[in-house]
Amino acid sequence: MSQTIRRGGANARRVAAKASSARKVEVARARTGSLLDTAMGLLPFSEAQLHRIFLIVILCAAAALLWLVVSLAGVPAMAEEQVATMAAQAGFEVRRVEVHGVKHLNELKVYERVLSQHNRAMTQIDLAAIRADLLQLNWVDDARVSRQLPDALVIDIVERKAHAVMRVKGDNGGDSFVLIDATGHELESIAPARVHGRMVLAGAGAEVKVAALASLLDAAPAMRPQVAEAEWVGHRRWNLTFKTGQMLALPEGEPESAKALVSFARLDGTNRLIGGQVMAFDMRTPDRIYMRVPGRTADGAAPVGVAASAPAHVASAPAHVASADAGDAKPAAAHKPATKDKP
Repeated sequence: MSQTIRRGGANARRVAAKASSARKVEVARARTGSLLDTAMGLLPFSEAQLHRIFLIVILCAAAALLWLVVSLAGVPAMAEEQVATMAAQAGFEVRRVEVHGVKHLNELKVYERVLSQHNRAMTQIDLAAIRADLLQLNWVDDARVSRQLPDALVIDIVERKAHAVMRVKGDNGGDSFVLIDATGHELESIAPARVHGRMVLAGAGAEVKVAALASLLDAAPAMRPQVAEAEWVGHRRWNLTFKTGQMLALPEGEPESAKALVSFARLDGTNRLIGGQVMAFDMRTPDRIYMRVPGRTADGAAPVGVAASAPAHVASAPAHVASADAGDAKPAAAHKPATKDKP
């Protein structure tokens, strides 16, 4: 009986090498599987829950890609335009504009901002954009814009309150007057005839010191009705002009100026300084008050209208002392011994 001998078969080395590679692969798979199982075990999800999460992520990505394609094709804009057309045909479009709360603001300025919305479909009205546009008007502190179906747009205006008048030097040397609110916000320019009865502020930077001036006058409430003008001098202190035309120069610093104003109010209550012969009071020097009387000089001049209850350091000043212009120098009588009134 014949026997077939095959040549070229796998030798022992090749068999051993394949076996070794197979063992290494099995070991690597076992290690990888154990690490993956360990990591999966640390997660607070089961395998079924992870499958659901991966499925949701894939669906969301597909939806986002679809929305991107649709947006690039202009489908949403076309749909919005179609809805607006249907709304307008059904009568839901702007045909009336109602404005409420306007007292000082020119109502036509409100209509100018809103007339562009006329005959537009209600679905196309951007209420936030209209409100932001109205807030640019000087008198508008707040605004509410709402739809009143089927065809009205309602605007409620909250106006700012005029607090004082800012006097501004013009380029031609004349004065112009601007209404401001309690925050210093400019409202509108006014004629000089409308200034009567309002407190006037002057000086560079006075518009941002409105709150500081209010706090100062609150320290002596009796003085507030008497003050006609407040000038912010040199970005550091106030000159107050009363309705009688008399002027009071206050020191620097909020506590110091408030203390000086309270002292002056106390003196006025006992000696009636406002309305007297003294035209200017200078309280920039601590514990002293210098007074200017028209027609008198520093030598031989005596304080006017100050009783014995006044502070001991009361002196008269020459005619140029405590002037409201930019000099702001110390009074000439500051080095002269103070004189007391005779009882």
